[in-house]
Amino acid sequence: MSKTIKIIGEILAIETIAEGHGIREIAQLKQRYGHRNWRKKKRLATVELHDGAMAKAEIHWY
Repeated sequence: MSKTIKIIGEILAIETIAEGHGIREIAQLKQRYGHRNWRKKKRLATVELHDGAMAKAEIHWY
């Protein structure tokens, strides 16, 4: 059984919550993906859980 969570719909009104040295994982990001202008983002989204249930979740990404 897959444990995948799927984002449903569009992600709008995205917020930047950290950038550059404000990101705790900045060293790992630079080592793995290169030196870029990294920003950590967040947004509330509707997600579909692995059992098919729908929920609101705060999602974070770089």
